[in-house]
Amino acid sequence: MFRTILTSVDLAEPELARPAIEKAVALAEASGGALRLVNVQPLLPPTYMDYVPVGFDEQQRAEAQGALQTLADKVPLPHDRVSCVVRIGGTYPEILAEAEEWGADLIVICSHRPAMSTYLLGSTAKAVVRHAKCSVLVVRE
Repeated sequence: MFRTILTSVDLAEPELARPAIEKAVALAEASGGALRLVNVQPLLPPTYMDYVPVGFDEQQRAEAQGALQTLADKVPLPHDRVSCVVRIGGTYPEILAEAEEWGADLIVICSHRPAMSTYLLGSTAKAVVRHAKCSVLVVRE
């Protein structure tokens, strides 16, 4: 069974992550495993650096960490088996990097229903499935 389960959360739309979190919790309960929620904040382009206050990215990280911790506190698992982390960068590379660094043996990720735009542009879930070194469970809405 899976012992270390990573679930990605978009804090702009946390409700979209609910099905993935529910599946991850069920798997963690069944195996006695741990769950980590990860949020990836986009890297601010250098051209905008002159227009944002000093420490803007750290403020964004702190706010995201607080929101993610609030979400993690609602997960119905013992608190010592739930953790969360905020990373900054590209979404799918950071999800994969966190999975590898944390030693995740499963990534649970939500995906929207396929649309023409995802066939042309790709999606985060598709990239994670394609490049992950561990198992990936894609949960549909």
